[in-house]
Amino acid sequence: MAAVQEVQNGGGATEKAAAPAVFTALKPQLLVEAPKASDAVQFYKSAFGAVENGRTMQSKRKAEQELPLILSVQLEIGGSTILISDAADDPAVPVKSVGGGCVLCLETEDVEAAIATAVNAGAVKEGEIVEGDGACCGGRVGKVKDPYGFTWLICSSAKKCTDVEA
Repeated sequence: MAAVQEVQNGGGATEKAAAPAVFTALKPQLLVEAPKASDAVQFYKSAFGAVENGRTMQSKRKAEQELPLILSVQLEIGGSTILISDAADDPAVPVKSVGGGCVLCLETEDVEAAIATAVNAGAVKEGEIVEGDGACCGGRVGKVKDPYGFTWLICSSAKKCTDVEA
């Protein structure tokens, strides 16, 4: 059983054991249609109270571009960090990965106020607020879609999530 567990976790009997990497952060990167990353940053500041902690601009740009593309803007929301970037004409970034590719969850004690703030900033409310067993961690959850195609769950937690819930 231990050998099966080792293989499932990336180890192998024929490989020499390497020291595991130590990660210091996980920063999801949201790709928005170029050149809308600056607009997205402003939206996240207005809708979710994001704080900008850094910005990297593309130094080389095409002559027909009015503004330089944003390689990344680091935002802090609720103690977590996300990166916002313009999806440039980069073959490594498939067009289908721009917007809508992930769901982000924000926790708050005032779900209605958070949804209203996001809608006032330009998000679209999706469905009604769900409570109890059908909601995240048994609390309350509402959903908004931002102008860049990303879905945000706005949740309050009725209990601490101690186990992975199905």
